[in-house]
Amino acid sequence: MPDIKISSVIIARNEEANIARCIESQLNCIDEIIIILDETTTDNTGEVIKKYPEVRQIVSKWKGYAGTKEYAVSLAGNEWIFWIDADEEITPQLKQELLFWKKSEPDSKAYSVPRKAFFLGKWMKHSGWYPGRVTRLFNKNFAHFSTRNVHEHLIVDGPTGRLKNDLNHYTDENIRHYFNKFNLYTTLAADELISNRKKFRMSDIMVRPFFHFFKMYIIRRGFLDGIQGLMLAVFSSLYVFTKYSKLWEKQSRRTK
Repeated sequence: MPDIKISSVIIARNEEANIARCIESQLNCIDEIIIILDETTTDNTGEVIKKYPEVRQIVSKWKGYAGTKEYAVSLAGNEWIFWIDADEEITPQLKQELLFWKKSEPDSKAYSVPRKAFFLGKWMKHSGWYPGRVTRLFNKNFAHFSTRNVHEHLIVDGPTGRLKNDLNHYTDENIRHYFNKFNLYTTLAADELISNRKKFRMSDIMVRPFFHFFKMYIIRRGFLDGIQGLMLAVFSSLYVFTKYSKLWEKQSRRTK
C-alpha cells in the first residue's frame, strides 16, 4: 500500500488572527508544514507560528503571490503539495479524505477541492461562490503557479481529479478588511490588464460593473445569501468599476 507524504505551503503577512486555525486543521494529516512569513509583517503572526514545533517558518522578502508560493514549494521535502492560504482551514471531513487518499494510488497529477467561503461571518452558498472548486493538492513535478499578479492559480501538466470534502475559507471577517485588500488588488488587476494589452473602453465602467452585479445577485442567486449577498454583489461590481478606472488612469498618463 502507498504511504504518500504531503507538504503544505502557506504564505502569510499579518495573519495573527487566522494562522493558528490554519495550522491546527493540518495536524495529524499533513506531514510537513512550510510557512513563508513576509518580512514586512507587523503583528504577532511569527510568534503564533513558533508555538507549533511542527511548522517550518521562513521569513522572506515578498516575491509576488506566485513567486512566493513557488519559493515555498521549492523548500518542500515531499513530492505532493497541499497549497493552503492562511485564512483557510482543512475541515475534519477533508482531513479524513486526505488520510484515506494517502494510502491510495493517485490517478491524477493534481486534485481540486470545493471551497466554502465565509463573507462577513456567513457561508456564501450562492452568489457564484460555492462550490468554487480550487486545485490545491498537486504533484510538484507536474504543476506550477501562473504568473498572474493577483488570483494566481495552478497550471497542471496532466489530469486533475476531484476531492469531495470542503476547504473552509474565512475571506473577510469585516468590511474594513475587505477594503484594505481592495486598493491593492484592483491596482494589481489593472496592471495585469495592461500587461495583457487591454485597451480601456467606456463600456468597461458603464456596462461591466452592472452586468457583474446582475450576474452575482440575480443569475447566481446572491439574493438568497441575505444582506451579505447584496453587499458582496455591490462590492464586487465596485471592484470591477475601480479596476477599469485604474486601467484608464494608467493609460491616460502614458499618453500625456
